[in-house]
Amino acid sequence: MRHRFHALCPYFAMFPESFAEHWIGKLTKPGEVILDPFCGRGTAPFQAVLMERNAIGSDINPVAYCITRAKTNAPTPAALRARITSLERAYCPPDHRDEEDQLPEFFQYAFSPTTLNQLLFLRSRLKWDRSDVDCMLAALVLGSLHGESARSPSYLSNQMPRTISTKPAYSIRYWQKHNLNPPLRDAFGLLRNRVTYRYASEPPSLQATVLCSDMRELSRQSTITTQDVRTVITSPPYLDITNFEEDQWLRLWFLGGPPNPTRNRISNDDRHYGLDSYWSMIADMWRTLGRVLAPNSDVVLRLGFKQLSPQRIADGVLGAAALSKRQVRLISHEASDIQKRQTGSFRPGSKGCLREVDVHLKVA
Repeated sequence: MRHRFHALCPYFAMFPESFAEHWIGKLTKPGEVILDPFCGRGTAPFQAVLMERNAIGSDINPVAYCITRAKTNAPTPAALRARITSLERAYCPPDHRDEEDQLPEFFQYAFSPTTLNQLLFLRSRLKWDRSDVDCMLAALVLGSLHGESARSPSYLSNQMPRTISTKPAYSIRYWQKHNLNPPLRDAFGLLRNRVTYRYASEPPSLQATVLCSDMRELSRQSTITTQDVRTVITSPPYLDITNFEEDQWLRLWFLGGPPNPTRNRISNDDRHYGLDSYWSMIADMWRTLGRVLAPNSDVVLRLGFKQLSPQRIADGVLGAAALSKRQVRLISHEASDIQKRQTGSFRPGSKGCLREVDVHLKVA
């Protein structure tokens, strides 16, 4: 059975666990260390600990950090249920009415008044960046914060994609056009349900090291020992595709951010827009990897693109690897079409990312 933590929170541009499982099994042995410097929803670190490997995951996106840490450092279900009960007893609906009134119009269309007030309470109480229990509860909320509520009672919002947060003005127009109203959902009851559902799969015995960090800072982290890291499995931001601050803005709001999409608030590194600047970002990745990788290491990258040929992608990755100051050789590359794009049902005709290429390199 597929481990239920894998789908804890759907994420845009995520690679499947089968991708991580294949490369972890092919390149590593139990006890070895796997690094993912763009860990996203934590698929590679989580699959690594499932397969009894040690893992280090890093991402500058707080949403990615929260989800990855929750999956790879899971508390007991008993601790989660006790915390939910404690929170529910402390909940007082009028406490957040003033804050609710100050939110943009989007929130009144997106959530029922009861659900929104509960979310504001949880947003103020969960210490997700300090407590493993609260981190898991926050991640469970993030996974249910928005989605296809017309089809499933597992989502708190009005009808939305489950992988990205659509923009406020677009969302309101969509809901008005289709005469959609937010469902009445009990956030506490939903959390209990999600704990039961996710913990039907036993959490792994190992835990991962998870960092909320720019990948350029990894070589300065005391938790990374150069001689230990021999395998990198990761997926850098796709070229000209997405910006996490815009696509994950509602989840970022729940974690303490502003109630609207932002750009360059968390990271001012926009170099995944434009080909020249994209290769500059990949070169910075290689500078970092050159400092942290042990000799005779493997690097596996999955990259997304619209128009570049797979060969040009592979050549660009190899060319940027010169900045690692290490000898790097290309072992293989393979392209595939993206089969499912959930945003298509909400943005008919959108093109987005059409192909992905997997590149395997060896670092001497």
